[in-house]
Amino acid sequence: MKTDTIAAIATAMNNAGISIIRISGEEALPIMDQIYKSRSGDKKLSLTDSHTIHYGFIVDKDTVIDEVMVLIMKGPKSYTKEDVVEIDCHGGIVVTKRILETVLKYGARTAEPGEFTKRAFLNGRIDLSQAEAVSDIINAKNEFALKNSLNQLRGNVLNKIKEIRNSVIHDLAFIEAALDDPEHISLEDFSEELNTHIDSNLNELQILLRSSENGRLLKEGIKTVILGKPNAGKSSLLNVLVGSDRAIVTEIEGTTRDTLEETIQLGNITLNVIDTAGIRTTEDIVEKIGVSKAKKSAEDADLVIYVVDASKSLDENDMEIIDLIKDKKAVILFNKSDLSVVLDQKEIKTLTGKEIIPVSAKENIGIDLLETWITEQFFRGNISFNDEIFITNIRQKEAIADSIQSLEMVKQSISDGMPEDFYSIDLMHAYELLGGIIGEAVDEDLVNTIFREFCMGK
Repeated sequence: MKTDTIAAIATAMNNAGISIIRISGEEALPIMDQIYKSRSGDKKLSLTDSHTIHYGFIVDKDTVIDEVMVLIMKGPKSYTKEDVVEIDCHGGIVVTKRILETVLKYGARTAEPGEFTKRAFLNGRIDLSQAEAVSDIINAKNEFALKNSLNQLRGNVLNKIKEIRNSVIHDLAFIEAALDDPEHISLEDFSEELNTHIDSNLNELQILLRSSENGRLLKEGIKTVILGKPNAGKSSLLNVLVGSDRAIVTEIEGTTRDTLEETIQLGNITLNVIDTAGIRTTEDIVEKIGVSKAKKSAEDADLVIYVVDASKSLDENDMEIIDLIKDKKAVILFNKSDLSVVLDQKEIKTLTGKEIIPVSAKENIGIDLLETWITEQFFRGNISFNDEIFITNIRQKEAIADSIQSLEMVKQSISDGMPEDFYSIDLMHAYELLGGIIGEAVDEDLVNTIFREFCMGK
């Protein structure tokens, strides 16, 4: 199939050591033959070997634009399985744009966002889950997310989905064959065997579905809300986590009146931290709004950090906070533990049932224990990226959930003693849903939507 040739700047548009212009398509090499000159002036890149690098100049007729290195990757052994050329030029914005304009002038068109990866998918080099992993690698916020995305790019989601689909289609094919040729293929006692296969596949799919929550946290970060009474040390904690004086800290209660959001790295974990107004009964209208927003933030949080001033006794405001976090994943920071402590940790433990970590936000004491606790809670303390799969994509999660429902309907049909052709309907539906994860049987609009979210040049 003949396709047009696309080109784009593949590096960020700012002054740097080098910039890269990427070209893909059948006219990539003919275009380069017109605009590239070697030092000797007689080398045609279309006649050179694949996967070679060449030093020379980009020219527009008699005008030299820049001194460059050109990488040749002939299809199908390239990212897109088409002829691909990458021009490494000096990293100035003006010269980079000038080279791209020259490439476009001689026959290419500007690539759409994600179009290089889209071509890799359409040409069969990668499946849809791997294509989505490319985007996740670019946008990875931490080491955990990066490693998980790299594993998806290597095909761990693809391989697992293929394994389950092969099992489903094997059962479906057997049923269809038996229905077409009942004299030679018997379905007697097959429902019991089918039930066993479905249980195995459901177990695998439910493991994937459960992983999607950790996968979301890996990809997006943990939505973390800091709660506490006024002057408990919430803003001081935020400043310690951020590593700078992001929040105003004073001795005046109620200094923080609105939510303050920061994305931070706590070791290899990304926290999307929200510092909130101190929760207390107040007649101040502005402070009331802040308290209301704090409570709403806590409801939507993945994690609540309840900061308790260990130098003061509990009161009705603490009881309100304790009630807010009773059904939430939460940890209690026993703050100002370097001062005279009047609270009993056992009392708070009895009231909340939550983990308690003694800290001093002012002295930066105990923050390492908080990091360890969060890691253990959300990632069980040890992720093996060699064999574990974490679903990080909402589209994939929904397809897995729907395929589970279809397989459970097969089990229900077996339990109800329904005819075997009823099994086929739901088995085929599950097979098609799983195919959607890896890019089989997906419509063009979905493909376009997915790749539209990519950056230019990728």
